[in-house]
Amino acid sequence: MKTEKPKLLIVDDEERAWKVLKINFQDRYDVLVAKNGAEAVKVLDKEQVDTILTDVKMPEMSGIELLKHVKKTSDWIPVVVMTAFGSVENAVEAMKAGAYDYILKPIKIEDAELVVKRAVEYSSMLQENRSLKDRLKEYEVPQDIITINSEMRSLIGLVKEVAVTDASVLIEGESGTGKELFARALHRMSVRSEGPFIEVNCGAIPHELFESELFGHERGAFTGAVSTKKGKLELAENGTIFLDEIGEMPLDLQVKLLHVLENRQFTRVGGTTFLQSAARVVAATNRNLKDDVESGRFRKDLYYRLKVVYLHVPPLRERREDIPLLVDHFIAKHGETAKKKITGIDREAVDILRLHSWSGNVRELENVVLQTMIFARGGQIAVDSLPAEIRDSVGPLTEHVPATKDELQKEKVRRTEKVLMDLERTFLLNLIEQSAGNISEAARISSYDRRQIQNLVKKHGIDVSKLRDV
Repeated sequence: MKTEKPKLLIVDDEERAWKVLKINFQDRYDVLVAKNGAEAVKVLDKEQVDTILTDVKMPEMSGIELLKHVKKTSDWIPVVVMTAFGSVENAVEAMKAGAYDYILKPIKIEDAELVVKRAVEYSSMLQENRSLKDRLKEYEVPQDIITINSEMRSLIGLVKEVAVTDASVLIEGESGTGKELFARALHRMSVRSEGPFIEVNCGAIPHELFESELFGHERGAFTGAVSTKKGKLELAENGTIFLDEIGEMPLDLQVKLLHVLENRQFTRVGGTTFLQSAARVVAATNRNLKDDVESGRFRKDLYYRLKVVYLHVPPLRERREDIPLLVDHFIAKHGETAKKKITGIDREAVDILRLHSWSGNVRELENVVLQTMIFARGGQIAVDSLPAEIRDSVGPLTEHVPATKDELQKEKVRRTEKVLMDLERTFLLNLIEQSAGNISEAARISSYDRRQIQNLVKKHGIDVSKLRDV
């Protein structure tokens, strides 16, 4: 099946320049041409373009003006600017205005092909993320639950149905899968949403304090009880009480919780007055409570009282299609914390994240994304930005087996390009090390010119200062 070529818009007022570029790019791209920025705007009004390659100095509308227009109207289209050798101020201005990259004139076709290829891949990923986000809107996903997975969507549908009832809910799932998010979604979509959401981590409270923490105590009930204290159940009032890690609750307190669920009343420690409980109980666990019931660690009657409605949140390894969306979400969430402007993640890095086992689930993924953002070089997360343990756990990206002729061809090209990129990076690292970080010396040794070495250093994100002699 013939696949549609990506569309590349070349904008240049010099006929000889755009003709040379068109000849070199037309085999891999559907090339469109505009003679200036104003003409390019008209093309963009009619055509869906994947990448723009534009000169800076042009009549009617300059490349910088075109770039600013694109950022306002179609910010998912990467713009690569071409500027004359020595006009560094033009390149700096373009990058500040949001250009994806720049190429210096006179243009070396091999450099231009590489930059455009990367820009098109970036454009493809941005459009894929936009498409996924549009699908999320269709599914009316509750706040913070990022998914397009069919099983997760079924859970969300169940949550919407259950939220309007007063039924107790038991949520099971591995640590880090997002059980609390579903509990909060239940609360937000219920008539109790105006009431409090009170969370109790049953695994974090010492046994001797548990009863007081949950039910409260009267003044003088025990040594140190200098005043009356409301417990979590009482504080929950007409809202929701979320009992996280319910499997860690001591057996003697399980009896008292069962009494609350059956009679909707309780007493504080040391008290005699019955207080009414109108709170909805939502419990969660990373254990298999049914096994705990069979072993005697958890009360059977309480288990069935809690499990009026049962939700099982799948682990991240069973919903890998959500990983690109989650990564995008965490990049936006942690931009301020990382103190860096990260615009996205490259496709090969996404492939590695898709293949990792994620024993810590979404929580582990979020921590990895934040760590990667902090140490990333440049505006995108690349493979070498990922923690070594993530890269090593996946190994070579050979798991994807092409199913069609087109897929096979793409995979062959991808793997060939990866080998060449790795070779080029190794060559450059050795060269920089030989020259002790001196770019001019590296150029002399290699027969490259200085500008080419600088472009390679930038391309591979190498910190030359770390290799210089001190």
